[in-house]
Amino acid sequence: MTLVVAVVGPTATGKSDLGLALAQALGGEVVNADALQLYRGMDVGTAKVPPAERRGVPHHLLDVLDPREEASVADYQEQARAVVADLRARGVRPVVVGGSGLYVRALLDHLEFPGTDPDVRAALEARVEAEGARRLHDELAAADPVAAEGIGPRNARRIVRALEVIALTGRRYSASLPRHEYAVPAVQIGLDCDRPTLDARVAGRVDRMWDGGMLAEVERLLAHGLGRTAARAVGYAQAAAQLRGELDEAGARAETTAATRRLARKQMGWFGRDPRVHWLDAQDPELVEHALDLVRRADAGTLAAPTDAPSMRRTLGS
Repeated sequence: MTLVVAVVGPTATGKSDLGLALAQALGGEVVNADALQLYRGMDVGTAKVPPAERRGVPHHLLDVLDPREEASVADYQEQARAVVADLRARGVRPVVVGGSGLYVRALLDHLEFPGTDPDVRAALEARVEAEGARRLHDELAAADPVAAEGIGPRNARRIVRALEVIALTGRRYSASLPRHEYAVPAVQIGLDCDRPTLDARVAGRVDRMWDGGMLAEVERLLAHGLGRTAARAVGYAQAAAQLRGELDEAGARAETTAATRRLARKQMGWFGRDPRVHWLDAQDPELVEHALDLVRRADAGTLAAPTDAPSMRRTLGS
């Protein structure tokens, strides 16, 4: 069975470029695993590769949602696995590219999605408004300490979801979280770089966003309507605040840069905990060849388990 190649890691490390290079070299096609790149019209702020720059490589699961819709990991899992199955049936290498950790795990790993109940959720959300998220987090800690440890006391949305799952299933929420066990066999290649370099890359990306039409993009999206996920996305929330006069341009750029750096550290925390990721230096001049070597050895069954993850994790710190 053809292994999926997954290029993962923090934002601004060059995942899209490496994914394109690997797809070209391996005769593959790219499968998007960035939650925001699912949305039509969200191009500048997500660093979506323009069609003219995709080097003729087909891309899947880009521009499949209206910005007014809410992305669903469960829907993504179904759609992405169908795409991967089709590519394999045609003898084409799937190259998954993205930094949305839960989406990558949903595609690759054994991951269940318990149902929802609007009444249960509404009741929990009303309690958050009346009692505060911290009170419900205390309840979650008593019912499922593992889940509570991974969910901050101010993350009301995830606290509500965890308590909803517990109420509906009678099981701990953490029991439904993904295990490091492939349902779709893959080799994961992580990109990382030292903290000052990544910070500089992030700042450069934000400048390119604003210089490349970010405000005009957000103005168009707002006229069409934005759902909660799209409206709160890093960069889009700050650009909208600038358009409303709540931030000047310098402030919007600065807040986006700071939020993107926080996002990068969060992504590194997610992927850095996965012991299966083979980490490469994003600045390596022979990056593509080293990545291809990993794929060749994985295909041959001679790729050893990663040993460099701890040292690479230190580059971003916490």
